[in-house]
Amino acid sequence: MRALAEEKYTAPTPIQTAAIPPVLSGRDLVGIAQTGTGKTAAFALPILNRLAAERKHAEPRTCRVLVLSPTRELSAQILDSFRAYGRHVRPTATLVIGGVPMGKQVRALAHGVDVLVATPGRLLDLMRNQAIRLDRVEVLVLDEADRMLDMGFIHDIRAIVAKVPPRRQTLFFSATMPSEIETLAGQMLRDPVRVAVTPPARTVDSVEQRVLLLDHGAKNAALAELLRAEPVDRALVFTRTKHGADRVVRSLHTAGIAAQAIHGNKSQNQRERVLGDFRDGRVRTLVATDIAARGIDVDGISHVVNFDLPNIPESYVHRIGRTARAGAAGIAISFCTNDEMPFLRDIEKLIRMPIAATDRRREPHSAPRPTGRPQHRAEHGRAKQHHRGRQQQHRQTAPEHGKRFGQHGHGLGGVAFLQRKPGHPRGARTAGSRDGA
Repeated sequence: MRALAEEKYTAPTPIQTAAIPPVLSGRDLVGIAQTGTGKTAAFALPILNRLAAERKHAEPRTCRVLVLSPTRELSAQILDSFRAYGRHVRPTATLVIGGVPMGKQVRALAHGVDVLVATPGRLLDLMRNQAIRLDRVEVLVLDEADRMLDMGFIHDIRAIVAKVPPRRQTLFFSATMPSEIETLAGQMLRDPVRVAVTPPARTVDSVEQRVLLLDHGAKNAALAELLRAEPVDRALVFTRTKHGADRVVRSLHTAGIAAQAIHGNKSQNQRERVLGDFRDGRVRTLVATDIAARGIDVDGISHVVNFDLPNIPESYVHRIGRTARAGAAGIAISFCTNDEMPFLRDIEKLIRMPIAATDRRREPHSAPRPTGRPQHRAEHGRAKQHHRGRQQQHRQTAPEHGKRFGQHGHGLGGVAFLQRKPGHPRGARTAGSRDGA
């Protein structure tokens, strides 16, 4: 409580109000809340209270609390939260993520820690090297469980949970609850309390959402125009691919607009430096992929721009949740070309509302935006038929390459705290996403 007072946090958010009492009582919990609603404090505070009430040294190469999260940045921010809230409790805590040498992590675990925050891939590497064992875990936390599923971590999670004692407290947090996540929660938790502070996949009410319907090739100019015309404090721009992010940054530089990119091809030091520049306002435009941006918790993001619409509608919810945090307003602007229309339809179905659109297309388009699922299916059918035709044509004109066609797939956040008093800036945070994300 003293640490919270020093941080000027005065009132709990709804997820904290609902989750903290049952977690304090030792119950398992499923928490469903949008990103940016304060999930980290909802589990960190009662865990710190437990550690303070039951002080004991962790055994060598063990941890008492294991927190799994999908990305390096989110993991680092969770560790920061434990250290900030626990500054007077002083738990031993360490971070296990990819992208950095393993030796330092092995040494940090040698004497045992109270709190271990980890991404699944690196944790499994350390388990294979016998640098950590999980048979003394008292509390297991899965944060951003839906994103872990999207990133293909489901088998890693099952392998990790198999090594954790069955008699434990399990806390399961997710922004959405698709059927696969419901199944996983049912297998992991015992008689859990279920807390949902917002309907699944509902977007933040204070985000103003808009769509620009554009031609192919018009996105770069539209982005530069938008960043000049809008009252941007900080803008987070999402692309579908890593190379796409780099291309957007180069285009903005050509237009005289400073921007940096964050994605899996950047080293950990580069990612931390870019995030630091973005937090401090030295760079106002950050271009990111979904995975790299997961867990970015930066105050003052006024605009989220979907340069490419996500092909997974839930990703849209996570993306625009980067703005309008801690009660502030925010703007989300999405670019949409004709071939991205099915993605837009899926997003509007998920959030249960249409998004206001401005049509800037100059190319002929035979029909207005589709309004029903049959049209959506027809568009998908035409796209698949076109793709099959291109495959056949490619095999006929390039037999050698055609034999290999299709063997290679094409490549294509948040931590919040108790509400702070107006005008109180959050302290600088270190950044820590999945290996290679």
